[in-house]
Amino acid sequence: MDTIDLNIFLIPLAWSFSAIVFVTGAFLVLRSFLNYRAQINRSMNMDLEVVRVTKIFKEKNGQNDNADAWKEEIGSMEQLLTTLSNIKEKKSIIGHFLYSEPYIAMEIANPAGNEEIQFYLAVPKKFRDSIEKQVHAYFPHASVEKISDYTIFSPGSFTAAALLKLKHSHALPILTYEHMETDPLAEISNALSKLQTEGEGAAIQLILRPAGKEWRKQGQGVAHRMQQGKQLKDAHSTSLAKDIGKGIYQQVLQNKPNSEVLQRESVQLTPEEQELIKKIEAKSGKAGFKVNIRLVASATSQQKADEILGHMENAFAQFENHDVNHFIVQKRVKEKKISFDYIFRNFDEDHAVILSTEEIASVFHFPISTTETPKIKWLKAGAAPPPLNIPKEGIVLGYNDYRGVKTEIKLSDADRRRHLYAIGQTGTGKSNFLQEMAKQDAREGKGFCFIDPHGDAIEDILTAVPKSRAEDVIVFDPSDMERPFGLNMLEYDPAHPEQKTFVINEMIGIFDQLYDLKATGGPMFEQYVRNAMLLIMEDPESGSTLMEISKVLADEDFRKMKLTKCKNPVVLDFWIKEAEKAGGEAALANMVPYITSKLTTFVSNDMMRPIIAQQKSTINFREVMDGGKILLVKLSKGKIGEINAHLLGMVIVGKILMNALSRSDMPEDERRDFY
Repeated sequence: MDTIDLNIFLIPLAWSFSAIVFVTGAFLVLRSFLNYRAQINRSMNMDLEVVRVTKIFKEKNGQNDNADAWKEEIGSMEQLLTTLSNIKEKKSIIGHFLYSEPYIAMEIANPAGNEEIQFYLAVPKKFRDSIEKQVHAYFPHASVEKISDYTIFSPGSFTAAALLKLKHSHALPILTYEHMETDPLAEISNALSKLQTEGEGAAIQLILRPAGKEWRKQGQGVAHRMQQGKQLKDAHSTSLAKDIGKGIYQQVLQNKPNSEVLQRESVQLTPEEQELIKKIEAKSGKAGFKVNIRLVASATSQQKADEILGHMENAFAQFENHDVNHFIVQKRVKEKKISFDYIFRNFDEDHAVILSTEEIASVFHFPISTTETPKIKWLKAGAAPPPLNIPKEGIVLGYNDYRGVKTEIKLSDADRRRHLYAIGQTGTGKSNFLQEMAKQDAREGKGFCFIDPHGDAIEDILTAVPKSRAEDVIVFDPSDMERPFGLNMLEYDPAHPEQKTFVINEMIGIFDQLYDLKATGGPMFEQYVRNAMLLIMEDPESGSTLMEISKVLADEDFRKMKLTKCKNPVVLDFWIKEAEKAGGEAALANMVPYITSKLTTFVSNDMMRPIIAQQKSTINFREVMDGGKILLVKLSKGKIGEINAHLLGMVIVGKILMNALSRSDMPEDERRDFY
């Protein structure tokens, strides 16, 4: 009988097996490499957003009306997570097999150098807009702001890190907020609230990837086996093959009929077991995520970092569901890898646990009305959508960012012709706001006057003036004593004699603001000053500046010369019939030092005298306004003094107002806007 040579079959079979092993190994290596590249790509293409919510204060009298109201607030987070569980990328079947699915990161952190606890979302760039809209859908008053990355680490700091996992099968639930008496976030956030501002930082990070639906079958199987009478320990550790084998053994080898087996399976469950089955079924009935839970702490010493980490680990003890399931620390993962994955927000498939949306919402949710943890960064003011009828043209005041929609807020030219006030506390941005308006006007060819009481803003505006407008710029700097500008406070246009009264009233108003004439002046002061200004302004050629006020009061010859050129009978009667004949306290000799003492501050000042002593003003304010020039006034209080700055500022404002009113002689459609 001929023998069969087995090598004929074995050698091809061995080659085929080797080829299959090689191809499979190469495929797995390729898939691992592509997954690694995809993970790096995902890590580098995520947007980090900080989420802040407004603090809702509940009335004390209404707290007992609904003791579980806080659970409804956390329920909004659970609904958001349910929506996020549907995140998917459109890929081919091969693409789904080769490349990993997208994921998001949720973090609670107290960054180094920061005193406030903040809540972050890191999402893929392509899903950012849709996720932001979902957040606003469930949290209408939340602020979602894209930021650059934060850090909990400081130079030379020590790090402690831990990765959490479930003690038992993911089919078994942990204790959730639905079965707690207080908000679990309170204990978690408290662990982050006791850090030092400098040198310490900590974060709790959850990386979430949708788990699909297959994981639910395990939970449903555990619930089914418990209903058949199995204990919890056996129910979640029993495999399907073991169940089938046991059924065959009972029916075939032990010759037990189905009715006997079913009778044994129909056992009476305790209320506790029934409640547990409901919880298991509830978890498997919800959407789920594969989750990495990382705890990372940084401090100036290893002992302190370990202590902070210990506080965070202890905060997760509250989720222990009796003997059902709870979180434990994974011991075999190096802290360096945990820290690396935390920084790059990597998803680690090998160390992921599956949690339902209810369980995740228990661990991470935004602060609610009952949250009393100090140092949480709340949203101090809610956002509002822009009006529907906002101007489409005009100067840009800023931007309205509402629910991810950025809208330019503009002020039309017609509105700018009305009164505009910028009111706010020191340091809130009033000066910057006005500077930006001035820069836009400079670029758009418009005329304006900018009065700066500090001097720095002028330098900033000058950098924004286009070269084409260099000839339009006028810089008035009183501290420049080599080239002093002339500013005659009593100058007026003879073609508009009504300006004389306006100028005098403005000057008396300025003195009132500087010296409070109601307390230090009185009607006699105003009477003498008003008539002195009227007298010197009757003949500008012989001098009509602030310097001549003291001269016309004290110098009799100069006063007589002025009276010879005066044609105003009221002024003549005052000086000839009243002032020169008055006696007592109202005598001219007594009033002179009283009035000149208030002028000496300016006329004796080496910086102010060259400015106010010039008969002809260097700046023609009417031409500046009609020509659309740029007038920049530097009234630095540190250089010229506060009183001088106030005087010049009020005079310039008065000059602009007077010349603005004089433009009534021009048709309205020909008037060029000046701001």
